Amino acid sequence: MKQYICLIPMIAFFILMLCFPSATFAGAVNGLLLWFQIILPTLLPFIIISNLLIHTNAVNYISGMLRPFVQKLFCVSDNACYAILVGFLCGYPMGAKVVADLIKTNRISKTEGQYLLSFCNNTSPMFIISYIVTQNFKDPSLLLGTLCILMLSPILCSFLFRRFYPEDIAEQKMLPTAKKQIHFHFNILDNCIMNGFETITKIGGYIILFSILFALSTSLPVGLLLPALEITNGISYIFNMGLPLSLTFPLVLAFTSFGGFCSVAQTYSMLQGTKISIFPYIIQKLITALVTSLFAILYIQFIH
Repeated sequence: MKQYICLIPMIAFFILMLCFPSATFAGAVNGLLLWFQIILPTLLPFIIISNLLIHTNAVNYISGMLRPFVQKLFCVSDNACYAILVGFLCGYPMGAKVVADLIKTNRISKTEGQYLLSFCNNTSPMFIISYIVTQNFKDPSLLLGTLCILMLSPILCSFLFRRFYPEDIAEQKMLPTAKKQIHFHFNILDNCIMNGFETITKIGGYIILFSILFALSTSLPVGLLLPALEITNGISYIFNMGLPLSLTFPLVLAFTSFGGFCSVAQTYSMLQGTKISIFPYIIQKLITALVTSLFAILYIQFIH
């Protein structure tokens, strides 16, 4: 039965592509340009360097520098500090990629990885500044409030999510198979580069597919569900609706906090081989989006 449930949407998607070739082409072009012009140059260098840091064990020293500021706040182990840094600064799905790499190299446990994923896989500050505030809101006065709400909401939600995980999660130590000394040779660099291109290609495939789905869905009566498909096109769609700022601001920040189902698919792809469930992640992101929207409403009504 489950196979048939999955089969129906795929067949429907294929039929829609055949029936609306112009929309399919336009969506594919938009997705490809988004990937090539923004995602590829933005994420690929970080993916390669992150791979290198982990596989040469240099990540242990970065985690050591972050430990005094991060470990007590989030109640995590030493190695998890690096995942939190990347998850807040580098954008989707880098947080999930680093969490998966740390699990696969035995630096954190699966349980801690699930907890980290609940709050450290977010939209990058650069995307918020350049695309959301500068290009779409076109109001520099919203910059500080937007950044604070989108950065602080997952941090506050982490205190709630932590209650559903073991109390001793902060006491987890580096597992025995993880080495502390730094070691480097060019085979490691080659593998990190190839893994980087494999990862960025997967991300590109998801962006193109969801961009096509977005283009095909614009003629359907899906309303505000449409922006939940893909964050970049979704934000542009919200602004084109002509809603007042009191509605646009909470909606944009909520969808940005959630990341869209495209980012969920990318995250799920990054987690392959870790046995982490994607469903708690989706619920946690929806809760974070709700908290974000509440903060956004309060901000736009009483502060801005």
